Amino acid sequence: MMWWGSGQGWIWMVLTWVIVIGLVVWVVARLAPRNGAQGRGGPGAARHILDERFARGEIDEDEYRRRRKELET
Repeated sequence: MMWWGSGQGWIWMVLTWVIVIGLVVWVVARLAPRNGAQGRGGPGAARHILDERFARGEIDEDEYRRRRKELET
């Protein structure tokens, strides 16, 4: 008995599963954090955080310069 037409229904079934699995992989890839955004940063991450703290006024200019110098060494 042929359920999917002329015997090539398995092609449509495989294609359907490929699309479903592809969509699942795409959704997971879109929701996953990239580039270690959950705590690990690149080489400029510490400098960026330091710049933000200085811009918000959390640290003064002397402390900013001292910490920046420490980061560069």
